Amino acid sequence: MAQNWTPGSWRQKPIQQVPEYPDATALAATEATLATYPPLVFAGEARRLKKQLANVAEGNAFLLQGGDCAESFLEHGADNIRDFFRAFLQMAVVLTYGAQLPVVKVGRIAGQFAKPRSSNVEVLDGVTLPSYRGDIINGIEFNEASRIPNPERQLDAYRQSAATLNLLRAFAMGGYANLENVHQWMLGFIKDSPQADRYRKLADRISETMNFMQAIGISAENNPSLRETDFFTSHEALLLGYEEALTRVDSTSGDWYATSGHMIWIGDRTRQLDHAHVEYFRGIKNPIGLKCGPSLTPDNLIELIDALNPANEAGRLTLICRFGHDKVADSLPKLIRAVEKEGRKVVWSCDPMHGNTITLNHYKTRPFERILSEVESFFQIHRAEGTHPGGIHIEMTGKDVTECTGGARAVTADSLSDRYHTHCDPRLNADQALELAFLLSERMKSGRDEKRLAIATA
Repeated sequence: MAQNWTPGSWRQKPIQQVPEYPDATALAATEATLATYPPLVFAGEARRLKKQLANVAEGNAFLLQGGDCAESFLEHGADNIRDFFRAFLQMAVVLTYGAQLPVVKVGRIAGQFAKPRSSNVEVLDGVTLPSYRGDIINGIEFNEASRIPNPERQLDAYRQSAATLNLLRAFAMGGYANLENVHQWMLGFIKDSPQADRYRKLADRISETMNFMQAIGISAENNPSLRETDFFTSHEALLLGYEEALTRVDSTSGDWYATSGHMIWIGDRTRQLDHAHVEYFRGIKNPIGLKCGPSLTPDNLIELIDALNPANEAGRLTLICRFGHDKVADSLPKLIRAVEKEGRKVVWSCDPMHGNTITLNHYKTRPFERILSEVESFFQIHRAEGTHPGGIHIEMTGKDVTECTGGARAVTADSLSDRYHTHCDPRLNADQALELAFLLSERMKSGRDEKRLAIATA
């Protein structure tokens, strides 16, 4: 156990991005109720994810992490969860084919409700109200009653997370993820897109392989890895009272685990070394993430790594880099060199979303070409430094939204208003997400071929 740590020791530290609840008694009662609820995930599942992330850190697997910017109470439904899972499976199979590596699947789902904000207030038509901080805290409707932080929303978030996890486990373990269904994962609106033919061809090759394997006696019936998949959940652990209430001792190891999600992360706005979020995270045994933005210095990063992963355990810590396409070349190499110099074991992941947000026609958006540019730079820099580009972290949906511009079936500035549904930041639609997966797959295949050539000619 971390020295002088308890699940509530964060309360003695300064804290950023915390909502101001008007009724402290009601908040305490809600947290006490949550503390009696069953865990949403289990320590053994978190350990299994950590083991898989250790393979990523060693260059033997790839991390795909993605999902909603902020989950919504109103949009919760089986169809939305299914469509997200289908899009995610498509991306994973494309990346597996290109990388020739296992893909570790981690969704931003079943807990991604709280959002940090750059301002505590929002002004509209001369009216000033508290900012929307996610459905777990307050409502998106622009009126005074909706914007008051309400602790009972935490109970709604728990219930929605439990229902979502139940369906995701059924999809992952109940046959939906069977590779024999690879053709059926195609979402309807993608069938006429530029990605459809590429995916069909890949699915045909997988089906041919499956047929051959079945002919020699290897099938989904006798090999669970062909019909089931591990799927893990993650979210930014912004609301520490909620996290504390769901922090439990593992009966087999005696260690503390956050049971709100398999992996949780610290945001770029709350990673102060002596503040509450770092204090909470240092004591739990889950795999954790740390968002790394342009203001993070190499020395500060090493201090944070030492605080969060003092045992230098592979798979414990994922560095989620979110610089922006025009800043990554200046920011990333010096962080990689500092980590390599100190011999720290981390997973390097690229978040090409958060540093590339602009405003067009009064809508926040993210140009696809900037997203792709940051991913390309991330891979090129790691290749130059001789390190492993371990994964990507994206905001995406299985729906046909128009929130990010560009892509092969281009969303334009004028079409943003057509289907702009996000509650917070713009997401890639399923077509754009699949296009990114194909481009990334080609990049990894090229890198793999170059490495093999270098070995053969050495």
